[in-house]
Amino acid sequence: MAGAIALIIAMIAIPVAVFATGAAASAILGETLRRDGIRRHPDSELLDIPD
Repeated sequence: MAGAIALIIAMIAIPVAVFATGAAASAILGETLRRDGIRRHPDSELLDIPD
């Protein structure tokens, strides 16, 4: 019985952890690339476009 409960908890926790990690990684990557674009092209008119 304990094994079944552990399996159910793992089936719920692992996908949630994968999605949370992916969301955090994409936020970090996006912000890093945005800052790099601002640094490389400081006078670009595309930087004034709202997100």
